Amino acid sequence: MKIAVGSTNPAKIKAVETGFKLREINVSVIPLKVPSDVSEQPFSDEETIKGAINRAENCLKGLDVQIGIGLEGGVTETPFGLCVCIWGALIEKGQPPIIGGGARFLLPEEIAVRLRNGEELGPVMDDFSQKKNVRKKEGAIGIFTNGNVTRDEMFLHVMKILIGQYEYGKI
Repeated sequence: MKIAVGSTNPAKIKAVETGFKLREINVSVIPLKVPSDVSEQPFSDEETIKGAINRAENCLKGLDVQIGIGLEGGVTETPFGLCVCIWGALIEKGQPPIIGGGARFLLPEEIAVRLRNGEELGPVMDDFSQKKNVRKKEGAIGIFTNGNVTRDEMFLHVMKILIGQYEYGKI
């Protein structure tokens, strides 16, 4: 089965590949740079979900693939502070989107302030951690959990939800 994932980010690609491998589903994963058609820094669950759906839909345009997958990271305000949120969408050609979300955690206020002022989490985390390409490696969650949870693991959890719903729908 051919699957396109709407990202060239190694953490997202690894999550997709691992998710299907764990279920012993043989797939060929094609990474694509496609637009999310939302803000560079999605700022709500709704916008983050829409970005995931758009990425999945954009994967299906003009390609010979059975499934498009979109994984999108964003942030959302809560009464307790700004949280990271992640959402995913799996779309089989001709079917409605399957949607699933994953882990959340509060960002330190010094990071949240910068995001509220219009900056994007990836570059802010590079600056904060004095590392390069944090978004392609451990992610903010890896930094703030001291490596206990990494970005690809966080997206793998979403992939397990999406694949499980996909399998359930085939019963």
